[in-house]
Amino acid sequence: MKVTRRKLFLAASAAAEAARGEKIDCQSHLFSEDFLRYLERRKTSPYVYRSAGDRFVVVGEWRRKILPKHTDIQAKLADMDRNGITQTALSINDPGPELFGKESSAVSVLLNDFIAETVKAHPGRFFGLATLPFHSVEAMQREFERAFSKPEMRGILLYSNLDGRFADEPQFRPVFAEAERRGIPVLLHPAYPLTYNATQGYEMAAGLGLMFDTTIALTRLILAGVLEQHPKLKLVCPHVGGALPYLVGRIDHQTMVLKRGAEHIRRAPSEYLRNVYFDAVSPISLAIHYAYEFAGPDRLLYSSDHPWVDPALIAGNIESLKLPPASTAKIFAGNARKLFGL
Repeated sequence: MKVTRRKLFLAASAAAEAARGEKIDCQSHLFSEDFLRYLERRKTSPYVYRSAGDRFVVVGEWRRKILPKHTDIQAKLADMDRNGITQTALSINDPGPELFGKESSAVSVLLNDFIAETVKAHPGRFFGLATLPFHSVEAMQREFERAFSKPEMRGILLYSNLDGRFADEPQFRPVFAEAERRGIPVLLHPAYPLTYNATQGYEMAAGLGLMFDTTIALTRLILAGVLEQHPKLKLVCPHVGGALPYLVGRIDHQTMVLKRGAEHIRRAPSEYLRNVYFDAVSPISLAIHYAYEFAGPDRLLYSSDHPWVDPALIAGNIESLKLPPASTAKIFAGNARKLFGL
């Protein structure tokens, strides 16, 4: 049997990684070319346009360039191999299906099939996160059933706002009940921020706007009683929780002492927050260390946010903390294996 140079390289990489310790990346994105072609046919947000040979995705007033690596699965695999990442949670980039009105269901099917087919084409390297349509409860439930009939899917990518609405609102609640019942993790991911107008100056939308959107959404889920009502829900908040871990003491005081906004909870918000999983996407190791001290080693997940972030940056930040080896192993792979049933 002929052995290719790539197979020898991958075998050597796998052996070397086994000696160093496994890495599972819990946040990584890929654009679908079919989806981008669909967006190019649109004239209103969300859409894609071309300029000087480049493609730009537009959501609301926000324009971002699409780089070749954003659609290249081979480039993603090469970066995984280079960084010792054995397996990756694969999800789409925004915009999500909720922004497409009556076409939301068709968009959701297109995106979920793309993720499932990519996972299936690369056995053992990826597992998928599904996106759902939210223009109706029936559509959400129908695609939930269809998407998770595929073994490639292991979690849900839920945007921090759903076309300007928040996921704690009553019409979206069934997704949490069903995810809890099935033991399916829900990754709360930032979307086009509702604070865009306040953060577009100095190009702060990505640096601050997305983080504020996640922070508001996660705080609302806690104060709305979603985690009280669904104590076994596996909820993941990326980017070490946005700003909430740093502000939760103030939220505790507002709710528990001043009795503002505590109508749906029985405990301090920080107690619910400690049951949330945090991914470690932060360019500064101090933020990861704070999350480690706040939630402990069992609630942190190695993630890269590739291709927007170099996986080596996050791995280096985790390693720089010099945590106990058992804690580091949990963060890099053990917690992900348990959470996603790998």
